[in-house]
Order: sequence, then C-alpha cells, then structure tokens
Amino acid sequence: MHSTATRVQAFIGDPISAEPPVEHAELERIFKDIQSDIRFDHELNGCLNCGICTATCPAAHYYDFSPREIVQLLWTENLEGIYDAMQEKIWACAQCYTCAARCPFGNSPGGLVMLMREVAIKHGMQSAKDVLRPFSRVMLKLISTGNQLSPDMITPDHFADWGPNISKVDAPLKVLRKAIPMPTLNTTETAWEVNLKTSIELYTIWEMTGVLAQLETIDENLFDVISDIMDEKREDYEDWLEDQDDDEDDD
Repeated sequence: MHSTATRVQAFIGDPISAEPPVEHAELERIFKDIQSDIRFDHELNGCLNCGICTATCPAAHYYDFSPREIVQLLWTENLEGIYDAMQEKIWACAQCYTCAARCPFGNSPGGLVMLMREVAIKHGMQSAKDVLRPFSRVMLKLISTGNQLSPDMITPDHFADWGPNISKVDAPLKVLRKAIPMPTLNTTETAWEVNLKTSIELYTIWEMTGVLAQLETIDENLFDVISDIMDEKREDYEDWLEDQDDDEDDD
C-alpha cells in the first residue's frame, strides 16, 4: 500500500522529478539551431530589461506576447522557456520591427522571433504546422499560376505604429490593383499563368534555399502536390525546348 503522502504527491505531481515535454538533449538542439544562425549575434547584443520593446510593440497590446521576454529567454539560454515560447507566443509577432528601432542595445526581438519560427518549422513543431496550414493554398496558387498580390496593401496613415519602414511604402495602388483580377483571390483557375521558365525558376529557388525541405516537414501532402505539378512543368519545358531545337534545325 502506498502512504497517504505518496498518493497525494502522485496526484499533484512532483515538479522536481517530472519529465520535461521533450528531452533535454532536444531542447539543446533547438537552442543551438537558433544560436548557430549567422543572424543571431547581430540580433542579440544584450538586454537592460527596460521593456521599451514591449511598450512599443503593437502585438503586445492584443496578445500574450512580449518582445522583452523573447530577448530574456535567449539571453539567459532558458531552454524550457524558449521551447514554450515557440509553441504559441512567437507566432503573435507582426514582424514590424518597431522593437528593433527602439531598443537602446540594438537588439532585434522581431529578428530573433524569425529565427525561432524557422527552427520551429525545421523541427516540425505542431505550432508551426497549425499556423502555416492556412497558407498552403497561397503556396499552391503561387507555384501553379504565378499569381501574386501587390506588396503595398497597407495604408501607412492608418498604421502609424507599424514600425519605421512602413512609411516607405509608396506605389501606384490603383494601377497595381487593376493588374490583379479579384476572382484570382478565391481560385487558382482564373489567375493568369506565368511562362514555364519563370515558374520553374521560382520552384528551383525554393528547392535550392531549403524552402521545399521545410514544407515537407510541415505539410507532406502539399509538398507532394507541388512536386507533382513541377515535375509535369519541367517535362513540358523540356518538350518545349526540344521543339525549339527542332524548329531551328528545320530552318
């Protein structure tokens, strides 16, 4: 028979002997992947714990997110805290980089969040899969049709606190939006298609930069679909090149 104390301890759990959600070695690998990135030393220079980054962060006003917490976790190498933040908090960042513009130490919490997101994808974390799943249609649409949206859909006057670089957005909106048929926002079928060479070049960039490898980790089905589409496009392009060679020989 177990003693009363043993039964009570089994019910409430033992914080000392309780196992972490992942093995310590995996927590270390995750941190090393973040720390070894060439950008890490440029984004993290120290921390006064002043909180200016969090005070000026738009996302911190609406979500359980603090740029200061991110910097502190990485600066102190709090492995468990880093892992916990990667489950939800890092996905609240809007990547506006207001924090980087205001930090007296020259830190870039937004840049550090980007590194943590990339590592979350690399390790196939469920948080990354959940967040990126809605973007699968966008990727499929881009690779299958080449359709893309104009980069300046944000009106600077309405988002004055979205970082210093938002004020640089300046382009002929009316002209750009006329070039984007609205039906293409809902379907891939009515979008214009880029030529084969451009489509294959885009796919090759994704391939060579590791984007596709990350996609396979996050959404294997989408990876297979995109791979099949591009295999067909590459075959079509090779056939087109052969036809061009034949035409030149005939001439």
